Amino acid sequence: MDNQVYDIRQLGCPKERPMPQTPILASRARRTETPNALMTTLASPTQGGTASLSMWLVDMRAGQQGPLHIFDVEQIWHVLQGQVDIAVDAEHAVLGPGDTLVLAAGARRQVSALADARLVVCGRADAAASVPGEATSRGAPPWIS
Repeated sequence: MDNQVYDIRQLGCPKERPMPQTPILASRARRTETPNALMTTLASPTQGGTASLSMWLVDMRAGQQGPLHIFDVEQIWHVLQGQVDIAVDAEHAVLGPGDTLVLAAGARRQVSALADARLVVCGRADAAASVPGEATSRGAPPWIS
């Protein structure tokens, strides 16, 4: 794989209309703090610009651990700083800066910070979270919708 930079005008892309864009300024980021982490919503349907996707930061201090939970949609987790251990079903993935983990829908997961960590997460905004042993879904967490 090369690192060639391509000019899309030379690739024969249609020029019918420009791609719509919606900037979401840092001042519109939404913060949600739990005992386990600080989530900063960067993009979501309630912020405008996207109908179905969400992107948020997760900041965890060393030793913090999220609850065991399940999402009904796939998510992509990317480590920006620090180190985390993400338990997925019966396996563990220890990730550091630059590492990415794609989590399948329905996978049981638990995120633990081995060092102060910052991650960026992307997924569908209509995701519903559930906790094993609870009878009903918790729905979409506030940092996703």
